[in-house]
Amino acid sequence: MAAATTTETFPCSPEQFFNIVADYEKYPEFLNEVKSCKVIETKGNKKLVEFQVSMIKTFTYRLWMTEEHNKRVSWTLDSGDVFKTSSGSWDLEDSGGKTKAKYAVDATFKVFVPGPVAKALVNVNLPNMMKAYQDRVKKQYG
Repeated sequence: MAAATTTETFPCSPEQFFNIVADYEKYPEFLNEVKSCKVIETKGNKKLVEFQVSMIKTFTYRLWMTEEHNKRVSWTLDSGDVFKTSSGSWDLEDSGGKTKAKYAVDATFKVFVPGPVAKALVNVNLPNMMKAYQDRVKKQYG
């Protein structure tokens, strides 16, 4: 199992940050690894979202995204090529007009991946991903 967590402050309201996180189909515009992203199905506050991601190779997976408006987006794996399990969340908190966002992800792989390699795969893009979200916030609300 590979897991990663990070907390970062973004210069926007929780509602504004939630709008960026929950706008899945725009991910390819600012997350380099995401080649396509589309909502397949919606059931109440849950959306089945299909991601096509390119990291070393291109792979596809589907996540059930559960949205708690302006507070939280969490996910669990529905299906995919690479992951056996994948779950995580964005937890958003108002911090004096800014958003304190805690990101957590946990994944296991279908094929054997040595522990240190699995951890590196989950963690390697975290700083780049956070920078991409910071840039997106500045572009939209800066």
